[in-house]
Amino acid sequence: MKAPTIDNVAPNLLLAHAPLNSALFNAGLVFLTFIASLPGLTFTTQRTWLKVHSWMVLGCIIVTLVIGLEIWFSTLQTRANLAVMWDAEGPQMQQLLQARWQCCGYMKTPFHTDSTCPNPLAASAKPDCVGPFSNFANGFLDLVFTAMFGMVALDAILLLSGLVVIKKREEEERYRHIDEKCKYTRF
Repeated sequence: MKAPTIDNVAPNLLLAHAPLNSALFNAGLVFLTFIASLPGLTFTTQRTWLKVHSWMVLGCIIVTLVIGLEIWFSTLQTRANLAVMWDAEGPQMQQLLQARWQCCGYMKTPFHTDSTCPNPLAASAKPDCVGPFSNFANGFLDLVFTAMFGMVALDAILLLSGLVVIKKREEEERYRHIDEKCKYTRF
């Protein structure tokens, strides 16, 4: 990870506290689901691989929805969560955040003396960082969980499409068996 700067300190801090292991697991599951779809596309008379693929898509839906809900629930307590993050970070990160939004301290105290907040008198004239930091965090995390919920919608469309193909192949197989019994041949 690059050294923190004024431009990347807030996104890096939020991403460091995001459920990245869950997101990596979800990415692996999506990739395996794609791999499982390939035999279903190539073997046009079989339904087994399509059924496996559909169950895996359902798993992707559930995992993605859980991750999105976890992020969404965390945004309901943004200020409290950010206070814990602020307190856990060292003076360098706090000074970068103060410089980014021209504010002093998370809720006025404690603030770190730097060029943005050189003394208590200057700090009292500037707003605290809770407002700009929580506004940024809400906007950033809103994009993340909205993207997650969008992926759930796309997965649901993929699941329904797969079920339609499974049903169509089942119907074709049924007619093929009827034709075999009646000694008809395919055109």
